Amino acid sequence: MKYTIPLAAVLGLVFFALLGSQIPGMQYIFGVVIPYAAVLMFIGGFCYRVIYWAKSPVPFKIPTTCGQGYSLDWIKRDRLEAPVNSLEVAGRMFLEIVLFRSLWRNTKSEVHAGPKLTYESSKWLWLFAILFHYSFLVVLLRHLRLFLEPVPFAVGALEFADGILQIGAPTMYLTDATLLLGLALLFGRRVVNRQVRYISLPNDYFPLFLIAGIAVTGILMRFFLRGGIDITVIKTLAVGLVTFHPTIGGDLGAIFYAHLFLVCCLLAYFPFSKLMHMGGVFLSPTRNMANDSRMKRHVNPWNDPTIKPHSYSGYEDEFREDMIEQGIPVEKELPKKADDEKVA
Repeated sequence: MKYTIPLAAVLGLVFFALLGSQIPGMQYIFGVVIPYAAVLMFIGGFCYRVIYWAKSPVPFKIPTTCGQGYSLDWIKRDRLEAPVNSLEVAGRMFLEIVLFRSLWRNTKSEVHAGPKLTYESSKWLWLFAILFHYSFLVVLLRHLRLFLEPVPFAVGALEFADGILQIGAPTMYLTDATLLLGLALLFGRRVVNRQVRYISLPNDYFPLFLIAGIAVTGILMRFFLRGGIDITVIKTLAVGLVTFHPTIGGDLGAIFYAHLFLVCCLLAYFPFSKLMHMGGVFLSPTRNMANDSRMKRHVNPWNDPTIKPHSYSGYEDEFREDMIEQGIPVEKELPKKADDEKVA
């Protein structure tokens, strides 16, 4: 049920677009109205989540440290694992965002007979993540050729490099295959690994099926269902959407509207899903804070300036009699006069 319901939902979205786009007059809805609404939801939701996270107070200094921190001059420290200034934090953030450094350092633990606990390197998750994310990025950048006129040299060069093997006609792009491969590996990990399968929820599978649906409909449109697909009409629509003068100058085919509708669903769903880790990674206090709690005092933004600090000695002075009555040990006993009054 964890993955059958999300799969059925994505298939339902595909059939809804395939059938709905064939109704006269609905082409404008699927080609113009829904894309604009999806972009507005994506931008509005993304900004809301980022602003909400940015305004959330950080009561403690909680950077993740996995190495020797700053200490005496003759003790070698780990500048990436325990950064103490903004430059070192930026270095760690760059490696985390661009190369997924924490996944590269991922380890797997297993319990064997004995009992014996073992740890071993596990680079597969890092490989799956790199393969999927960078393939998806290249696919997005390639599609800029539909929205820009003239097409920038960098986009053309990227497209040429992606199809450098010259397989098939039209040319098959490498990222078409690696994107689906990365999705299959990430999905297989959630199904095969019992620990990951146990903690996986339907909203973990839905984005995988949704992105797979986008990739499959795009491949079908490019290689197998090309009849009625006019790339010039698609580009005219894409440029019109960007310039706020959208026009649908011909029949684009049901498969195109299904592909576009799934993209719109992904845009609208993105800010309200776990996919928002794309923006959240920049605001993670475990990564973007320096490990300098012994050099700089971190003031808790939740502290009310009207409330004075309450030390333990002050707490004990206020509740000492009740603590003694309840059998709670105290550092100072009651004054003798107070004891006499209590006995009397």
